[in-house]
Amino acid sequence: MEASTKRDKAWIGDAVLALYARQWILRQKDIRAKDRAEVFKQMTSNQFLTAFGEPTSIEAEIGVLYEKAGLESAFQHIESKLFPLFVKQRAKRKQPGSYRDK
Repeated sequence: MEASTKRDKAWIGDAVLALYARQWILRQKDIRAKDRAEVFKQMTSNQFLTAFGEPTSIEAEIGVLYEKAGLESAFQHIESKLFPLFVKQRAKRKQPGSYRDK
């Protein structure tokens, strides 16, 4: 994929990921309104996406899937590929004695 095309697809993928993250956060009863921005940042950051590869490539993959198969398909991809790790990381952050607990 050409670099400019990849960036364009990543821009769309970033928006899809952001929408998914915001909807997911709103469904969580244990996330206070004041903590939403921090959880959102954790879910969508390049640092998190690096666990799966180069962040622009990961976002471009989501963007391409969205354009080819629609929003629900892109959401399913995020849910199955990215979110198991996020949920695992979040559980670790919530453990007593973790850096987030201090």
